[in-house]
Amino acid sequence: MEIKIGTAQILKILNILSWIIFIGLCVEAGIYLFNGTYTMTINSYNARFLNLLDLYNFSPSYYIQEMIFMSIVAILKAIMFYLIVKMLHEKKLNITQPFTSEMGRFIFYLAYLSFGIGLFSLWAAKFNTWLTASGVQVPNLETLNLEGGSVWIFMSIILFVIGQIFKRGIEIQSEIDLTI
Repeated sequence: MEIKIGTAQILKILNILSWIIFIGLCVEAGIYLFNGTYTMTINSYNARFLNLLDLYNFSPSYYIQEMIFMSIVAILKAIMFYLIVKMLHEKKLNITQPFTSEMGRFIFYLAYLSFGIGLFSLWAAKFNTWLTASGVQVPNLETLNLEGGSVWIFMSIILFVIGQIFKRGIEIQSEIDLTI
């Protein structure tokens, strides 16, 4: 007996997974924003939440900078999955005619967001390297969810190339539509 899973079922599963990831990323971004604000305004000891108490004791402004890096990366990831959820929910993915201007914009948005995530992740990595050289005990990038900056940059380049291919496909498809 052979089980066949069609594209529609796969897209439904991807939609559910995208929603789960999107909600998780929103919670993560909210935690970073709340924790940073709470630490700076109410209880400075709360910096231990992400093992950043040593950094806070070294310099509250560096703590703020680290929290901003973490928040920006988390927010950009959440925006990326928001766009994915929106595209899957509104069923803008047309398998019969994939070269639409909406799909082209979607791919370029993902490329720009990936580049932003990579840029801020690499910036945070350099900042953490500098902090470590200054003698501050900082958690590793994986703990802070700032790892893989170069991978995000690489992904943005790939998405940009795919976006250019889609852009050319849209031009060809519009020429064909005008011919018919």
